[in-house]
Amino acid sequence: MGADKSSGKLKKIPYYPGCSLKTKSKDFEKSAVAAARILGIELIELPKWNCCGTVFSLAQDDLMHHVAPLRNLLRVQEMNEAGLLEGENRLLTICPMCFNTLKKANQRMRDNPADLETINTFMDAEQDYQGEVEVIHLLELLKERGVAEIKAKVKIPLTALKVAPYYGCMLLRPKDIAIDDPEDPTIQEELLAAIGAQVVENPYKKVCCGSYQTVRNKYTVADLTYDILTHAKKAGAEMITTSCPLCAFNLDDRQKEVTEKYPDFEGIPVCCISQLMLLAFGVNRGGDGFELNYVDPRPLLKRKNLLSGADLKTGAK
Repeated sequence: MGADKSSGKLKKIPYYPGCSLKTKSKDFEKSAVAAARILGIELIELPKWNCCGTVFSLAQDDLMHHVAPLRNLLRVQEMNEAGLLEGENRLLTICPMCFNTLKKANQRMRDNPADLETINTFMDAEQDYQGEVEVIHLLELLKERGVAEIKAKVKIPLTALKVAPYYGCMLLRPKDIAIDDPEDPTIQEELLAAIGAQVVENPYKKVCCGSYQTVRNKYTVADLTYDILTHAKKAGAEMITTSCPLCAFNLDDRQKEVTEKYPDFEGIPVCCISQLMLLAFGVNRGGDGFELNYVDPRPLLKRKNLLSGADLKTGAK
């Protein structure tokens, strides 16, 4: 899979942004699309996409909540029929919550043809979904490109930076749709090592950040964030990477509440792994997107000679 080496033609893959990447996580979307392009992949945003529904419905008799995710998969089918994807029948997601919802819904339809028939009846104004689209996550695509190809694109190795990856829940659970070993994931470690970073093992890298409890009880999330970040810092990390917009919010923005509860806590930057990839590829020397972080990573990156520019802000927003 990938670009045509002889022609330099980009491989087109349809991608589903979801709601967060168009609002709070624009930096994640921008860096992910740019990093993929450098690696020979053009992410084609789905036309007429809709919210995935946010969570997979576990109730056996609740089919209506599967209409939303299946409509998005149907768009890939339509794009292929229109000749826009050259036969690429996978849908890439960047948000793990969207990945989990789309993949589980797709799996249910494949395992239960009667459910798929009912869903297609619900979508009576659309053509029938055939159940043939595969759902993949950005990290899977990056791993598929291979460490060697990623290393070949590196212009500024992040050798001075100590980074602890964080996975959260939705990419690793349940096991039947996990992108990696749920007990010992390594996909982020491999990608960070490929761009030259010093990888720090965080024993709390799979501990839930609190998810949507951030709306109901932000101080519960602050306790979880404190544990996750403190263990990473004790292990020697200077930065945390994640590939989830909600995890990024809970681990980054909720550091305000962490400091309120734990006055001795010192902040640590939390970044999208694709942002660091762009740094290593030498195309983000101005720190584009980092200004959206609560804990600004640019002072740290400037000290490591990974950023240039005299207008870098310091401290948190």
